[in-house]
Amino acid sequence: MGRGGASKDRQDGPERKCIATGEVQPKGGLIRFVMGPDGEVVPDILEKLPGRGVYVAADRAALQRSVDKNLFARGLKQKVKVPPDLIDVVERQLVRRVIDLISLARKSGAAVSGYEKVKSWLDREDAEVLIQAVDGSGRGKSKLSTPHFGRYIGWLTADELGMAFGRETVIHAALASGGLGKRVVEEAQRLRGLRETNDGTGRREGK
Repeated sequence: MGRGGASKDRQDGPERKCIATGEVQPKGGLIRFVMGPDGEVVPDILEKLPGRGVYVAADRAALQRSVDKNLFARGLKQKVKVPPDLIDVVERQLVRRVIDLISLARKSGAAVSGYEKVKSWLDREDAEVLIQAVDGSGRGKSKLSTPHFGRYIGWLTADELGMAFGRETVIHAALASGGLGKRVVEEAQRLRGLRETNDGTGRREGK
């Protein structure tokens, strides 16, 4: 797959309807929300919170529409309070989720960081996913290529990748094939929807 990364479409698993677009799609591309004890809308990134839930596509425009049109109240069938920073909260939680998964992969030996280590993995075809910081040097990043039939993640910051590897900053990282790598890609795709504009370019370099 090219540098643009994997398709956002996920065909497996149960489907749910987005309250913003009205489209039915696999749950993997949606974000679940529930009403908290205080009547406030709460994102349920891990889909473990109790209560009636509604789903919104992992897309900033869809989330903004849900906030602006008060669609959470309609979907939950009761009055709710929507935090003014709800979309940013969702983004931060998705970032934390991706960082945690990459960290787990690192601890299990399924992830490496640093140009030389990543290049070695790519040369030996041990890497299935190439990750590069959005705020890294374009010239430096261009020296590494996405694995054949592999995936590319390029919308995390160097600081965020650094957190995953216990370092101050990381520009280049790679994931081996396997369950953790697949989960990182899936969660990173949800984050991508909140960070990229309609033309596919980065909305920003993170917070």
